[in-house]
Amino acid sequence: MSPPDLPRWPYPRWIAHRGAGRLAPENTLAAFRYGAALGYRMAECDVKLSADGVPFLLHDATLTRTTRGLADLAGPAASPVAGDHGWATLAQLDAGSWHSRAYAGEPLPTLANLARYLQANALLLNIEIKPTPGTEARTGAVVAETAARLWAQAQTPPLLSSFQVEALAAAAAAAPALPRALLLDTLWDGCLERAAALGCVALVCNHALWDAALVARARSLGLRALSYTVNDAWAAQRLLALGTDGIITDRVDLFVPEG
Repeated sequence: MSPPDLPRWPYPRWIAHRGAGRLAPENTLAAFRYGAALGYRMAECDVKLSADGVPFLLHDATLTRTTRGLADLAGPAASPVAGDHGWATLAQLDAGSWHSRAYAGEPLPTLANLARYLQANALLLNIEIKPTPGTEARTGAVVAETAARLWAQAQTPPLLSSFQVEALAAAAAAAPALPRALLLDTLWDGCLERAAALGCVALVCNHALWDAALVARARSLGLRALSYTVNDAWAAQRLLALGTDGIITDRVDLFVPEG
């Protein structure tokens, strides 16, 4: 039940991290299908821009950890920084074989690819805006504009989040109607007030940061309380007891995503 002083929260409590946690290659369509098959109605993803401005899914600044094939396409001296490459190159990379042979050849998806799949299956999304360093404002603006267009007819829009205040401010300017959340790994002076000033609807914190006092402070500013990355039953129970609103997990196989 929603607190009386906050509007209805349209998102489910349980959110699959990067599609399916560690059970499928993160930020690929295969991962989102896996999480959905386990009953998750909402997922989280990371979105950044290609060199030619295409929003696509990738967590790291570099391609090294979760893709293969760049040297074959662009030469052994090619920059490992994802944002240095156009979408035509990125689209040809193998984003699955690092995880397991079963997913070899799985491509990087664009945000548009993911939007089509999610909306066709009535699934919801938390988009973490993950800029290549130095592109915070541009990434925030382009991702927000793109999301607003892709979900224009959707009943429930995606929740945009970022650790980068500059990216959130640009997203707010570009698509003010989309809900936003500030991501926090630590509490810094004035962070809650800054989130409220940015028009955020939520804080998404490292789960260890939440206690009753912080939940109450967030509520007093009109902010919902979400947590990442919750992979243990004891941690989930603590957050449920605190009355928090969202739990992002890698352990899509451990938790039953009810509510």
